[in-house]
Amino acid sequence: MRQFQIIFLLIVVGLMSCSPRYSFFTHDLYENQKWTQEDLRRIQFFVSRDILLTRSFQEGQTRIAEGKILIKNGQRIEQVVIREGTPGVLIFMPRDDRFGISFESDDEAYLMFGPNPKYHNRFALLAQDWDRTEGKLHYRGNVYTVPAGSAFASLMVDLRKTGDTRHDRHVAQGRRLKS
Repeated sequence: MRQFQIIFLLIVVGLMSCSPRYSFFTHDLYENQKWTQEDLRRIQFFVSRDILLTRSFQEGQTRIAEGKILIKNGQRIEQVVIREGTPGVLIFMPRDDRFGISFESDDEAYLMFGPNPKYHNRFALLAQDWDRTEGKLHYRGNVYTVPAGSAFASLMVDLRKTGDTRHDRHVAQGRRLKS
């Protein structure tokens, strides 16, 4: 029985070491690595938390996308859910520190991310307007609202440290008092 527990523990540890380790994509990481736009297009991004986009249809508008259509008090509501861990890719950069990231196959379906100094310079979700309860942003050419908590949805990357580590070593010789 004891051998079975040890083998089970080794298997669990082995599987955990193979799983990806996501790190927040920060402005410091971006600046230190000096990545070009082409480099960034080859990076697989992930979202750190769920994002719920919601918009109301006006009477007479009927467009059904990959999101859900709900009817609430006779009003049609479209919701797009982007789950935590959903992979995304860079579509474009309107500025050096602004990324248009798409989590769908449609290049028009993108969200903007940029460094947030209040959130350790992580590349967080950007909106046109934020208030205490929600933010407004564009997605697929329409205006959607997102809950205020979505402001903390950030980009993450699978950052694996490779064997490029360089160690500089200096041995102090000591210092004596002058007599």
